Amino acid sequence: MNRGFVVLGAILIQLALGAIYAWSVFTPGLKDAGWASSDTQWVFAIGLASFAVFMVVAGRKLKTWGPKKLAMIGGIVLGLGYALAGIFGGTDFWALVLLIGLVGGAGIGLAYVVPIAVGMQWFPDKKGMITGLAVAGFGFGAMGWVKLAGSWGNLIANMGLGTTFIIYGIAFAVMVIIGGMWMVFPPKGWLPEGYTPPVASTDSTKPVVGANFTVSEMLKSYQFYLIFLTFVFSAGAGLMSIGLMKLYPMQALMDAGMSEAAASGVAGTAMAVFFSLANGLGRIIWGTLSDKLGRKNSIIIMTATQGILVILFTYMAGNEILLYLGATLIGFNFGGNFALFPTITADTFGAKNVGQNYPFIFLAYGVGGIVGPMLGGMLGDLQNFSLAFTISGVAVLLGTVLTILVKPAKK
Repeated sequence: MNRGFVVLGAILIQLALGAIYAWSVFTPGLKDAGWASSDTQWVFAIGLASFAVFMVVAGRKLKTWGPKKLAMIGGIVLGLGYALAGIFGGTDFWALVLLIGLVGGAGIGLAYVVPIAVGMQWFPDKKGMITGLAVAGFGFGAMGWVKLAGSWGNLIANMGLGTTFIIYGIAFAVMVIIGGMWMVFPPKGWLPEGYTPPVASTDSTKPVVGANFTVSEMLKSYQFYLIFLTFVFSAGAGLMSIGLMKLYPMQALMDAGMSEAAASGVAGTAMAVFFSLANGLGRIIWGTLSDKLGRKNSIIIMTATQGILVILFTYMAGNEILLYLGATLIGFNFGGNFALFPTITADTFGAKNVGQNYPFIFLAYGVGGIVGPMLGGMLGDLQNFSLAFTISGVAVLLGTVLTILVKPAKK
């Protein structure tokens, strides 16, 4: 099989899975239906946690079910979650928590690891680039789903939340099933022309190069916990920003004298265009750069700049131009997480078992997905968005220090 089809299938799958990042487009309608800011963040947080937990399940089933079947099951579960939420009316709190949060998140988790694991097997010579491309659709997808529901397609305004959820559920299932058709591992022993894989060291006194760690071996290493915590802080800050990228700038712009309608349009553009587009590009660019700079150096640069930007965002949200700039840069660095953490997992613990190992690293995303959005929601209800961004920014800078401490893992 031409390995270009793997890239195509991966992007198609991830475009659908990226729907979770479009959640903010539904929050104004839910607030109009009587939801509090913290209520809207519960659905988002449960979805992220379910996503991370079921990704571990997917890693365990990857070899027994096969990547094609696993991806298709994930697409069906995701689609059913959204469609059933729409059938139940689209505004019931517990229906959305369970169907979009828990069930939809489970579908994303089941399918998400497949393009990463398959892509690294087909592109061992360009792990950073292929991982960035494979997950780029996850970032780009949010832009399309937000605009389709909002200003471009006006689905929410014309059809309501319930019907929009149904339409999205059908679309998600179809896209993942089609993309899953190309999710197959290469033949045993296959290598790209001209590529020589690294050879594991036989010197027990030196770090092993090219070794493949099992899950249990990885969990016994201190490197796992440093990488895990860095991901928690970096993902939590980015996910909190996503959850508040509509509400906080709207408030800040209105406080600066902008009308509610204009503020809503500017804030929606910041999230749907600038953040989402940069999120997708960041995955590709950071992944490609890491093939040259190294994963550790790339994560240090990314987290250091992200921590500073998240803190400074409190001074940027109330100005249209600075809001667009802040959303772009934060989105760009946030996207880098999903290209850099799979590849540092493969580099540190071996590419062969990345499908089983990375889901445990990715649990950090679930932890960050609970802590970050809930912090933002609770402080948002207290009208103290700036404190939420400051706390998150400092945590990301702590992650920079933790990454500096990461050394090559010994078998």
